[in-house]
Amino acid sequence: MRKLLLLTTVLLVGLVFIGRLFYLQVYGGYDYNVYEDNAIRKVYNYPKRGYVYDRNGKLLVANQPSYDVMVIPREVEPMDSLEINEFCQLLKITREDYDKKLERATNYSPRLSSPFVSQLSKSDYAVLQEKMRKYEGFYIQKRSLRSYQTTIGANVLGDIGEVNRGIIAKQPYYRLGDLIGKQGIEQTYEKTLRGVKGIKFIQKDRFNKDIEPFKEGKLDTLPVPGKDITITIDAKLQAYGELLMTNKRGGIIAIEPSSGEILAMISGPSYNPNLLVGRDRSKNFSKLYNDSIAKPLFDRGLQAMYPPGSPFKTLNALVALQEGVVTEDERFSCSLGYRYGNRKMGCHAHRSPVNMNTGVSQSCNAYFANVYRRIIDKYDSPAEGMDNWSKHIKSFGLGNYLNNDLSVGQPGKVPSAETYDRGYGKNRWYTTFTISNAIGQGEVLATPIQLANMAAAIGNRGYYYTPHIIKNIEGEIIPLKFTTPKRTTIDKEHFEPVVQGMFDVYNKGTAEMLRVKGIDICGKTGTAENFAIIDSVKTQLTDHSIFVAFAPKDNPKIAIAVFVENGYFGSRFAGRMASLMIEYYIRGEITRKDMESFVLRYSLEHEYQKPFSGEPFGINRQTTLEAISEEEYQKLMRLKAEIPKL
Repeated sequence: MRKLLLLTTVLLVGLVFIGRLFYLQVYGGYDYNVYEDNAIRKVYNYPKRGYVYDRNGKLLVANQPSYDVMVIPREVEPMDSLEINEFCQLLKITREDYDKKLERATNYSPRLSSPFVSQLSKSDYAVLQEKMRKYEGFYIQKRSLRSYQTTIGANVLGDIGEVNRGIIAKQPYYRLGDLIGKQGIEQTYEKTLRGVKGIKFIQKDRFNKDIEPFKEGKLDTLPVPGKDITITIDAKLQAYGELLMTNKRGGIIAIEPSSGEILAMISGPSYNPNLLVGRDRSKNFSKLYNDSIAKPLFDRGLQAMYPPGSPFKTLNALVALQEGVVTEDERFSCSLGYRYGNRKMGCHAHRSPVNMNTGVSQSCNAYFANVYRRIIDKYDSPAEGMDNWSKHIKSFGLGNYLNNDLSVGQPGKVPSAETYDRGYGKNRWYTTFTISNAIGQGEVLATPIQLANMAAAIGNRGYYYTPHIIKNIEGEIIPLKFTTPKRTTIDKEHFEPVVQGMFDVYNKGTAEMLRVKGIDICGKTGTAENFAIIDSVKTQLTDHSIFVAFAPKDNPKIAIAVFVENGYFGSRFAGRMASLMIEYYIRGEITRKDMESFVLRYSLEHEYQKPFSGEPFGINRQTTLEAISEEEYQKLMRLKAEIPKL
């Protein structure tokens, strides 16, 4: 009986083990994954990142070799102090850095490789390579860093930097130490430019030494190079625009109206894109990021939302014609402004009464206040009129994201009835509460790219293409959304009076002194009020200078918007800069040397220091110009002489 009991027990235990093994291997097992096999070392081969060219074939971004020292913590052999110090000298780090880096790598994973020291130069690599065999657990990973063949367009081109763990969690393609596009083109077209990594699997023995390719290399893959791209930017126009923006802050966007291609995308102040390459990237990025006064990393052409000022009047004229509330010949009187209730909207001196042509060319506030009131009051209630007006304005691409291919942007703001219902209460506001919208102040905000797009739509007489920066991708077709026109709500026949008014801005209006002989330019000056909160008090600063334009008048080749912060009236800085860029793009040279000299000689840096220096604001704004030294001016002229070589 005892023998039977013992035999039964042994059989039962055996069956339990067999059942458990069967379950684990058949039902509870998992497919073999070479990536999770600790006995296989994975060696990644990084592809060539795609090159970037401007619209004329100028190479803007290439590659240069870079070398990362990688570490697998559990494979690091103990070293004495002399060996560690020698290693630190080769890597140009301190002993304290060595300990911190090794601890960080261990915390990440003792068995997986991670960067120890990134982006060694060729010379550092040459010295280190000969001695790497002495340092077990460390190896060199070859990568590609960007080589910017230009000093312009930092906000356009962007940069690449190391991925963080948040990115890795969302995108498993990346590993610690991998590089990814951080801004600009590099970010938007990251997947196109990066290519696909190749990989080799190496079999290791029980001593953790490499033996041979795993499965004779049958699972290895070759890297797939990134694709080259051509962007729409004209490098020479971009360089000239950045030169004009020297010592100033603001944004300039130039667009080809017939395609929506962005010709120039300037944000001032700018910086050299090469600052964000190599081992000094982190230090330089922190310096740029922490510059809270100049904010060079803030793309003012795409992100800054300003009151659009008088250029917005052109849209109110178009809406009024579409709604049939005014004719181009109807006149309104202007006694240096428009009075409503106990308040008055001021204006500058010009002849009166004013029709649409004069209203646009002389930028009459009273004319557009009357026009705006008629637009809103046409309907049964201000709310209905406001929503209808808002619909027309938004059809020009204002008040919303343009759905472009740029890495950053802001929607701007176009108010609706809901905006005022929230502020004043439902049905408790009237048209006069919103009258500042008539002249592009009030609750209206726009980015420079939105106003450039607006100018393009007017130049096209009622349609535009989504502004974009990609012109060609190797072996691919540009997305349909960039080649399909978008129609505004304004009929084509209503554009000619407004276009003629913008043409007369240059011929007999507020930009008469900015004419360029032989080029028919249509434009609109603007001056936007500028307020800031200083010591908890809303304070008026020097106004912004604004200008929008397109040229030629018929079948325009370029549309442009210029914002110069604290630049005062529109023709002072923004208008001059717009005229110069239009001539430079169309002719390739400048005949208005007087305008160019004015823009380059005068700096606005003193204006930007006022909130921090305690200087008064808004006093003698006409006399706050400060000239740079002759030496600085000659340096700028030398930079200009280099532009044709691009």
